[in-house]
Amino acid sequence: MSDFQQKLQKYAELAVRVGANVHPGQTLIVHAPILSAELVRLIVKSAYTAGAKLVTVKWSDETITRLQYELAPDETFNIAPKWYAAEMTEEVENGAAVLHVIAENPDLLKGIPSSRITAAQRVRSHELRQYREFQMADKFSWSLIAYPSAEWAAKVFPDLPASEQMDKLWDAIFSTVRVDLDNPVEAWKEHLKTLSSKSDILNAKRYKKLHYLAPGTDLTIELAKDHLWVAAESVNQQGHTFVANMPTEEVFTAPLKTGVNGKVSSTKPLSYSGNIIDNFSLTFENGRIVDVQAEIGLETLQHLVEMDEGSHYLGEVALVPHKSPISDKNILFYNTLFDENASNHLAIGNAYAFNLKGGKDMTQEQLAANGLNSSLTHVDFMIGSGEMDINGVTEDGTEEPIFRKGNWAI
Repeated sequence: MSDFQQKLQKYAELAVRVGANVHPGQTLIVHAPILSAELVRLIVKSAYTAGAKLVTVKWSDETITRLQYELAPDETFNIAPKWYAAEMTEEVENGAAVLHVIAENPDLLKGIPSSRITAAQRVRSHELRQYREFQMADKFSWSLIAYPSAEWAAKVFPDLPASEQMDKLWDAIFSTVRVDLDNPVEAWKEHLKTLSSKSDILNAKRYKKLHYLAPGTDLTIELAKDHLWVAAESVNQQGHTFVANMPTEEVFTAPLKTGVNGKVSSTKPLSYSGNIIDNFSLTFENGRIVDVQAEIGLETLQHLVEMDEGSHYLGEVALVPHKSPISDKNILFYNTLFDENASNHLAIGNAYAFNLKGGKDMTQEQLAANGLNSSLTHVDFMIGSGEMDINGVTEDGTEEPIFRKGNWAI
């Protein structure tokens, strides 16, 4: 077995045993592009070896997706995927785990009218709302991993010969998820302990607000009263742990919906719906986005903010040190799964119920009453840099350092 095949096998096992953490008798649903078939076959084998009752693979193809957006009639993008939503909701209600393999071309839908993209996302998100509510409340295990595509690799490494781009992206992915180590599973256990130590400190502090200062950014974010800082490892309704994002370097919590004021500027491009948004800023008043600016992708950003009422507010506050394994690579991935783990970030849209004390068992109305935002969307964007300072503000107004020059000060 070649070195690459050994790493691919480790990657599959890591996704199954740490990411989705498949248990005996459990169903695993894998969403994956057809180009990732080699990895998916190893995932299926690993899942059955772990005791899975059934593994179902749902394939996708970017070429077909692009053709639909180019050629299908407008009414196509207003058709709700009722059968798909019903199937996915039923599966996770019955205890299934879900694993997503992504291989996104950042420019897949470049040139497609934003109205088509927004319509498709809105109707799909609306139909899948119950499924998303289960997901945001940790009712089931789910995880997200990546697989390189030629288009993605060319975007990340444009100065390399085409023959070297894929290998370079594979090396970066393997390294960020610790597959290049002798025992990735044990390495992840240690990594999760380190992240949890930071969330424990922040939960003990009980800061009322966070104050962000950096070039182009002066932002205050009030936190929900009973907020909880959470690290990478989650616990589902059955008491089983899982890791939603692989890689991950963040600890995160929920803002008070109406408690965000000031301006924040992006520090990395955002790949959203097959389009790039770059050099953008958002201005907030009492939580609501009141102004958006962007040098690239302004129309796409405006459509994102206008998705629904909740997309005018934030749903997540995440802290990631500038000096981290992903950031230290100095690679712009054009993929949020990686770029958000190299930078402090925020998320437009829906908040995670588990970021509130007792939130997993609350209704949507109760979550809203406790200050959490609700939306059809949840989109992370990157704001961190080596020039960012963040202060925690206590109930009496005292400011204490959390980040200095982009890195932990606690």
